[in-house]
Amino acid sequence: MNKTKRKIFETSMALFAKKGYEATSIEEITSVVGVAKGTLYYHFSSKDEIFNFLVEEGINLLKNSIIIKTSKVDNVVDKLKAIILIQIKIMLKYEDFITILLSQIWGNEARNIACKNYVFDYINIIENIIQDGLNNGELKDVDPQILASSIFGFTCSSLLYKIKTQEQLDIQTLYNEYVNVLLGKYFK
Repeated sequence: MNKTKRKIFETSMALFAKKGYEATSIEEITSVVGVAKGTLYYHFSSKDEIFNFLVEEGINLLKNSIIIKTSKVDNVVDKLKAIILIQIKIMLKYEDFITILLSQIWGNEARNIACKNYVFDYINIIENIIQDGLNNGELKDVDPQILASSIFGFTCSSLLYKIKTQEQLDIQTLYNEYVNVLLGKYFK
């Protein structure tokens, strides 16, 4: 991604997270970036295209991080622990992206449906890992959909906790708490 496209991308992400998708205009994006509309339209054909690119890039980062990390461990419990740690790190590092994603999963507009589908596809990756753990006896009886959704939702709560406390969060402390709460009773 070239410098101008990256600046449009990053500015749009910050504005969408702060003001919301609907309240952010192309004019505001170009003003903050310091480019003409024509320059923006050279890189993105519309605000929707910027949004879709942003969400797709963010989800791909999350998915690829999980796939790479879980491929390096053999047992399901360690894979789930890796997922929890990666999610906490990504939630905190890419707070604007997560804010946008979660704010847009409600509703029936095309972007809302796309965000829901991205989240559900991602949660399905976790479900499949859990199902593998059930199939090979590494996990006790658990509903893969509930646990996978809980892992995603629980780690998303890191942002709420950060906003509420307005403190720098200790990733290791969050990780230890989440692993204990989410996985403690499912270990064999």
